[in-house]
Amino acid sequence: MATQFDAEPRPAGTPKMVGIAWGLLALNTLGSTGADTIVPLPRSLIQLVTMGSLVAAFALALAVNPRLRIRASAFLFLLTLLLVPSMISSVDLESGFGALFRCARLALFIGTLWLLSRWWDGSLTFVRHHIRTYFAVLATVAVGAVISPGAAMPGRYGGRLVGALWPLTPPQIGQYAAVIIGLTVLLLLGRRTDRTSAAVVIVPSLALLALTHTRTATIGLLIGLALAIGSLILTSAAARRFFVWTVLCAAVAAVGFASALQAWFLRGQSKEYFTSLTGRAKVWDALLAEPRTTAEKVFGMGLGDKSFGGLPIDNSWLAVYQEQGLIGVTLVSAIIIVLGGVALLRPPSLQRACAIFLIGYCAIASYTEAGLGDASPYLLHLALAASLLAAPATTAPLAIPEVPRRHVPRWARRSEVV
Repeated sequence: MATQFDAEPRPAGTPKMVGIAWGLLALNTLGSTGADTIVPLPRSLIQLVTMGSLVAAFALALAVNPRLRIRASAFLFLLTLLLVPSMISSVDLESGFGALFRCARLALFIGTLWLLSRWWDGSLTFVRHHIRTYFAVLATVAVGAVISPGAAMPGRYGGRLVGALWPLTPPQIGQYAAVIIGLTVLLLLGRRTDRTSAAVVIVPSLALLALTHTRTATIGLLIGLALAIGSLILTSAAARRFFVWTVLCAAVAAVGFASALQAWFLRGQSKEYFTSLTGRAKVWDALLAEPRTTAEKVFGMGLGDKSFGGLPIDNSWLAVYQEQGLIGVTLVSAIIIVLGGVALLRPPSLQRACAIFLIGYCAIASYTEAGLGDASPYLLHLALAASLLAAPATTAPLAIPEVPRRHVPRWARRSEVV
């Protein structure tokens, strides 16, 4: 896999350290809470690793970009503005000192993205970094499942796959698997990787996604790929063939495996519990019914752990409203709208299709997952989309000095004629 994905050379001037910094940003967003691991890891140690990776990513980005050369980016500008309500709502310490710590983390995360934006040129370089990083994370999940199947699929999570070496929850694993499956499929359709290399990524990732029983990631993958492939149908014969075969296979699966698919989606839950989004609706109703002052409605309560009343919010929009208020919701909406609008205005291309997949996936997952308002994998996915939609850097042509015409004496011109 590595050989084929490395077949296309990096754009000139893109250091290897840029890819390492991108991977460290992904490591920072893995979080510090989740399932119980085979070897118990203190939360303080996990936080030290994740925060240390963010500091290291910023240091590397600064080392490769010491002159602070950045590219103009509406995405990063709006993300920087999101720091304003975050700081205003966190400074009164209503959410504790942890709110200021999270603000500092978000600022460092955004600062690293600004430094790396110098190499956002619309190429697939960061797509490959993204796939390699999250495939490595999924490899640790697979190794943990082989070493200790009981710890990897505990009863606490209903037998769903979790991280046994690093504390990862089923939704996290499902998200990482869905994203790299979608990106790899698009690379295959664009002939930027071969079938063997793509199968090495897609097949095990599909297996891990199935074991997590993550409905949000599965739906996001299907709809995101449908949008992305739809953007290529008019210009790519491979996309048209893939779309037709996918529709046929989906129809056969829906007829022949309807009961198995229904059981997979329900995960042993009642239909009433399923329709209430596994209890999320009760938390959402309580959050919206909570009395708030005008300042709390506008600026939020400060960056927290994306929970309300001790229960996870599991909705990006409500989590942003809780922590960054209506201003935060407006800015996050602007981020999605701007990225989506730019993607629609770009001519059909593989880069545009990858960006559409990422934007569509994040928009769908935002309904049942939190993370659009803080340093998270979702913001990293959107940053990848922004890098794909960036216009290629143009270099000014070298000025050719005008050669002065040499004066030729009249007698010399007469001799040339003779």
